[in-house]
Amino acid sequence: MAVAQGKSLKAYIEKILNDKANGISVEVKDNPSPSADAWFDNPENIAEIEQGIKELKQGKGKSFSMEEIKKILGV
Repeated sequence: MAVAQGKSLKAYIEKILNDKANGISVEVKDNPSPSADAWFDNPENIAEIEQGIKELKQGKGKSFSMEEIKKILGV
């Protein structure tokens, strides 16, 4: 096919890859939820998450595993 188009194999493959890359659409969303949960669209909720992460990094909090949470809740 490259020869039929008067191109080297390298030029032919590069064109195919460029055409494919130009046809790709990438959408970046602020909502980190894979299911687009509306809860994450609320700036107050995001601010609360960011504050919690900041406090954990400062050693002001504690993280728990699911097993620890179940034990605490008696589940």
